[in-house]
Amino acid sequence: MNSSQLRWFKSSYSGSEGDSCVEIASCADSVHVRDSKVTAGPELAVSPRSWAAFVGGVTEA
Repeated sequence: MNSSQLRWFKSSYSGSEGDSCVEIASCADSVHVRDSKVTAGPELAVSPRSWAAFVGGVTEA
């Protein structure tokens, strides 16, 4: 599945000023992460298990 076929969602924690925005998209075998300001730029793809471990380890500063 290529990037244009994914359904991207902006993080609810992204700033309302348009800065520091992260988007994610998930499919059966991976979770994709990209900068919402550079949608044609690079993206990171990780397994759903790795994404869950990452999100579970993040705490609010």
